Amino acid sequence: MRVFEVKGMSCAHCVKAITQALLAADNEAVVDVDLAASEVRVGSALSSEQIMALIADEGYEVKARA
Repeated sequence: MRVFEVKGMSCAHCVKAITQALLAADNEAVVDVDLAASEVRVGSALSSEQIMALIADEGYEVKARA
């Protein structure tokens, strides 16, 4: 699983928007959103760049965590 820091998430709607965007691009993705940690963990065939672009398209600031 890859971990991304996502700023701007605050509620269940944020979780749903990010999860749905990622699953629309890869319906076999595993998505775990942690609001308290401002993290999204993703297991997917998509590249990190694709994942970050999808999250950014939903209106969030995102960067990969090392």
